[in-house]
Amino acid sequence: MQRDRAAENVEASRQVDYLKDEIASRIADRILDIKRNFSTIVEIGAGCGHFAKNIDEFITDKLIMCEYSEKMLNRDKETTYKVQVERRVMDEEIISLKENSCEAIISNLSLHWVNDLPGTMIQIQKALVPDGVLIASLFGGDTLFELRAALQLAEQERLGGISPHVSPMVDSRDMGGLLSRAGLAIPTVDVDTVVVNYPSMFHLMADLNAMGEGNAIITRSKTIKRDVLYAADAIYRELYGNKDGSIPATFQIVYIIGWKPDPSQPKPLSPGQGKVSMKTVL
Repeated sequence: MQRDRAAENVEASRQVDYLKDEIASRIADRILDIKRNFSTIVEIGAGCGHFAKNIDEFITDKLIMCEYSEKMLNRDKETTYKVQVERRVMDEEIISLKENSCEAIISNLSLHWVNDLPGTMIQIQKALVPDGVLIASLFGGDTLFELRAALQLAEQERLGGISPHVSPMVDSRDMGGLLSRAGLAIPTVDVDTVVVNYPSMFHLMADLNAMGEGNAIITRSKTIKRDVLYAADAIYRELYGNKDGSIPATFQIVYIIGWKPDPSQPKPLSPGQGKVSMKTVL
């Protein structure tokens, strides 16, 4: 498994924590905006503890880190955090949490590994207590658009055809409906972009592998040849390269928030109950 292999090379793995660390800090900011202290937060796809590094007692007293890869989960086992941490080996596809048991569930850039995302969302909804919240980040559809274009153009040039090498990511426009279908209320979706500069396309691909994301983001194919890769690197530089010789890689991040329904939650007014006339507004 790729996350196991990534965790085995500890130093290389730590050097590429930057992306998930950054997005974890942005999730922590969103939790602070809720202005509610959770006694326990459960994290799905916790990795080595990116979220744990970015929280303190103002957010929660305890974090339960759930991760499919035991090696990745325990990579930084000796690290001390500002909150109590419990580690559990758990598959994102089969969420073994009791119904109505979790105040808050978060996931940081891991749900793209899930084959049945709607099914996982339903399991999360069942695990939440009434008025419990899900906060998650996922890679959006524009993630690595530069790499996708460079590989396609290189294959067209060298082979006369193209095949997909960057896995499809979620479409932010679908996420609100997905949350609602899973039974989560007051769905919120927003999109952010992180651009990281690399010395070359090969450095980018090496970092993705070290993150344990190579197979999830890049679809490997036996037909991708060395000359195609070198051509893709040259095209990447020509189309998107920076003046200093580096290349940018765009990661589109989709943030979602959904709440398990509860009678205390605000509800939309029925038609005709509005108190402000459109004439007044216009």
